[in-house]
Amino acid sequence: MLGLTERETIIALKAGEEPAFRHIFDLNFKKLYTFCFRLLKNKEQAEEVVNDTLLNIWVNRDRLNEDFPIAPYLYTISRRLSLNALRKIANSQKALDQLWLNMEKISNETEEAVLLGDLQRFTEAALIHLPPQQQVIFRLSRYEGLNYDEIAAKLNLSRNTVKNHLVAALKTLKTHFNQSDVAYFMLMAVGLLKR
Repeated sequence: MLGLTERETIIALKAGEEPAFRHIFDLNFKKLYTFCFRLLKNKEQAEEVVNDTLLNIWVNRDRLNEDFPIAPYLYTISRRLSLNALRKIANSQKALDQLWLNMEKISNETEEAVLLGDLQRFTEAALIHLPPQQQVIFRLSRYEGLNYDEIAAKLNLSRNTVKNHLVAALKTLKTHFNQSDVAYFMLMAVGLLKR
């Protein structure tokens, strides 16, 4: 649209003349793209924002005021659309991060529950090989969390007897678990074979 002033171009655009729109598009696309790319740091998104900006001009052409330059209006729209895109990216990234955290937590909790269940079954299978007194003392110590004095009081035994039974039980269980290295290290990891 050579020879037309900006005011005349806007009047032609408002009248729905596509060559006027093409002129505004060609004149402003690269400048708007550079502006949006600086904000978004992404070629495709910058191009999309510029296209949306220019589409917005075409759709709302009847609202344009031919007495004002079009460039500030274009920059205002492209800035708003760029900021909206950045907000959307931030929210989707935040949601994605939260989803991964939740999935990881659920996965870890499930793995731990399965592992703990397997280990408890394995431990119970090994416990039946212990004398009854050692079984009771081990369960009170490891499952109920009682200390030597509490177990001694509960079973009416001396603290030393409780300690000796627990040490013997742990030695027997460690020997049993050493035959299955994986089970031994897993039990150490969950604290069933702590000293």
